[in-house]
Amino acid sequence: MNPTILTTIRYYLPGYRSGGPVRTLSNMVERLGDEFGFRIITSDRDALETQAYSDVEVDKWNRIGKAQVFYASLVWQRLGRLAVLLRETHHDLLYLNSFFNPTFTLQPLLLRHLRLVPRKPVVIATRGEFSPGHLDLHRWKYVPYMKVVKALGVYRELVWQASSNLERGDIRREMGSVAATIRIAPDLIDSLSRPVNYASVRNKVGSPLKVLFLSRISRKKNLDYALGLLRNVSCEVVFDIYGVIDDLKYWEECRSIIQDLPENISVEYKGEVPHSEVPFVFAASDIFLFPTRGENFGHVIHEALAAGVPVLLSDTTPWQDVEDAGVGWVRSLSDEKGFSDVIEEFSRMEPRLRKAQRMWAAEYAARVSNNETAIESNRKLFTNWFGDAISGN
Repeated sequence: MNPTILTTIRYYLPGYRSGGPVRTLSNMVERLGDEFGFRIITSDRDALETQAYSDVEVDKWNRIGKAQVFYASLVWQRLGRLAVLLRETHHDLLYLNSFFNPTFTLQPLLLRHLRLVPRKPVVIATRGEFSPGHLDLHRWKYVPYMKVVKALGVYRELVWQASSNLERGDIRREMGSVAATIRIAPDLIDSLSRPVNYASVRNKVGSPLKVLFLSRISRKKNLDYALGLLRNVSCEVVFDIYGVIDDLKYWEECRSIIQDLPENISVEYKGEVPHSEVPFVFAASDIFLFPTRGENFGHVIHEALAAGVPVLLSDTTPWQDVEDAGVGWVRSLSDEKGFSDVIEEFSRMEPRLRKAQRMWAAEYAARVSNNETAIESNRKLFTNWFGDAISGN
């Protein structure tokens, strides 16, 4: 019998609004679900929704792909009910997908600390929550939280998952000796290949450049910065914005910037986009502009590249080699002119070179998707606890 991994995460499939963590976990289940029994406890609704999913059974276990998923109502998310669920669900390891979530991380750890549930091994993935770009926006509430939980000791003796060396440094900086064991296991990527129409490079030199921003509309994703740098672009740009509006006040700030942009910049907000439609949205664009304040991985970056779209990124993601690979550019957030210069230069690039770059981008994404080292690193997160159990030896 395969070892069972009990996973808690605030949102899971069929949800898509919360971004990367859902994709990361669903990809892990798809890649490793034949070797481990995944049981997932999650919310009964997607981010920003007030109603439960209509196509799942709430407060019951559902078979979703290769995992069993319990969609917990608000009642079942309370400490007492969650304790019952953790006690009655057989598992060999507990896998947490946030540091700061009080319901799906702190409550299980507190119950474990008080020995009200089995004290199984714990792996915790912080999913980029310790990046400076994320912490600086919320430090007023996160710092007191970290002080309290460190004093309680509930986060001790855990294995911490970092998706990159960059994230490992973030965890070490914030948690110090509490995070004694940190293992790097990169986020796993969708293994499905999608056809790319390289002929979709339809722009001629001098025609409007289609620039895309696709992410949550939140301060961390830095849409206001993207809009601001377009003030310094003289070529004609059609800038399409897709994503869930996570922060209405922030969106109003972005709209104010839009109103002041020069006539050569046309901006349109096109709303949310289901994950299944993302490849088609990317394929219709020329370049993906993503000056994020920080990403522990960045699934949306891979999705752009997989659709054959070059990327223009900040230097706060693990995708530091895209420029060397000829599939994008990386610029510091302190260099706004550097971003705008790339857009200007790209607008003058000959169509044949754009087409070649799209082919390189898709090939690069395929190599990343089929990275066996990343898959093995994720496997070892769990097999190190179980010895030879899953090999049958």
